Amino acid sequence: MHGLTGNADLMWINLPLWRCRIVRGMHAPSPIAALSPELIRQFDRPAPCYASYPAADRFVEAFDAQAHTAWLARRNIGGFARPLALYVHLPFCESLCYFCNCNKVITREPGRALHYLHYLERELALHLTHLHGSRSITHLHWGGGTPTFLNGAELRSLMRMLRNQFEFTPAAQISIEIDPRTVGSETIGLLAELGFNRVTLGVQDFDPAVQRAVNRHQSFEMTQAVMQAARAARFGAIDVELICGLPQQTLDSFGRTHERVLALEPDRIALYRYTHLPARFKPQRHIAATDLPGAALQLDLFVLAARQFTAAGYVTIGLGHFAKPADEWARALRAGHLQRSGLGYGTAPDGDLLGIGVSAISQIGPACSQNSRSLEDYYDRLDQKQLPVARGMVLTADDLVRRGVIMALLGQGEVTLESVAIAHLIDFAHYFARELRALEAFEQAGLVQVDAASITVTPVGRYFLPAIAMVFDRYAAAGAAQAACAKII
Repeated sequence: MHGLTGNADLMWINLPLWRCRIVRGMHAPSPIAALSPELIRQFDRPAPCYASYPAADRFVEAFDAQAHTAWLARRNIGGFARPLALYVHLPFCESLCYFCNCNKVITREPGRALHYLHYLERELALHLTHLHGSRSITHLHWGGGTPTFLNGAELRSLMRMLRNQFEFTPAAQISIEIDPRTVGSETIGLLAELGFNRVTLGVQDFDPAVQRAVNRHQSFEMTQAVMQAARAARFGAIDVELICGLPQQTLDSFGRTHERVLALEPDRIALYRYTHLPARFKPQRHIAATDLPGAALQLDLFVLAARQFTAAGYVTIGLGHFAKPADEWARALRAGHLQRSGLGYGTAPDGDLLGIGVSAISQIGPACSQNSRSLEDYYDRLDQKQLPVARGMVLTADDLVRRGVIMALLGQGEVTLESVAIAHLIDFAHYFARELRALEAFEQAGLVQVDAASITVTPVGRYFLPAIAMVFDRYAAAGAAQAACAKII
């Protein structure tokens, strides 16, 4: 590999001594030290991120609004309803980031947000006509786009709309994605007043050359000011997002970005790997493939970041996420009850997810659905007093057992075979005989431990969670939908 060495005391052959000292003297066993080039070559492969299972590209148009409303009405069959999470998609951005693959609308017309809120209210009313069972919310997340494209009055209006219709549990996680370029201390204070207790700050990279290449100009000082405002407002968790593999990134420049991020002391760091798919995501056509780091350098960038974060004391959560040891995710991981759901990692029990807004995904019982991805179609369906559901599917019994196993591996890092067998009325060893044979390679490499009672992911195995989970993915095994997946590391 390009400059990669398995020696924990000498991370990189070609890096300056100041960076080598970051891990020099770490004599305790560390999962990152076990990331050898051979191990990475064997298991670093394209894999889904498993925000949900099955992925949305498996949904079909035959599942429509009528099918979705039928499942909304079945939430309380037998008098029992699963916990409910709520996702709101706010698609507007003032400027285009070339790396972005999110569903967004670029505009500088502030009036479009207010128009959109009217349609969100219509959609919510239609959902609530059919939604049976508890309206108690354990997790609310606003994503985008740039949710803080909304002005103060619009932010208040949207939160009031939601609180008028739902009851939030005392421990509810209320989170929002923030572009530090769009907010000041007043907006941060308002978000805290509205009840938000978690924020995610998009950073991606602090290097000016990288920022020019991706059309995202964001100074360290600007980000630091937002971070300080969030701390002053006593947010429970402050996350930072980074991307490795962007154009113009080098080991030196990305290392300096890590240093600056660590100086901010976020509670969590999410490190994503850029996937260049210009045929699918038009903004990426502004990026020349020749400006991108090669495959070997992309790998080195990820491992460099992971080494720096773990050397600074962060715990590897998995799927590119790192958290301070005292953070609730790290505590939940140690206690064995970290959860993975359609809203990412969390500590609340897995339940139903109601998504509102353009392209939002819902998961109600065994049914999954996605709203129209086009803003025009989204508006048109609501004008016709129809829910804007464009596609979906009802999971089979096989899908459900596989979803349970995959989410347990991604969250707790452990599957108790007896619990799966009892919950789904199967003989685990017989039902998953092929998958257990496939896990033997992971076990021999020290990524999992398998015995008659459980499958347990080892600390180094958490770097390869998608590959381990993919063993149980029926669609991936059939070769479906791998073209749009990023590699694991």
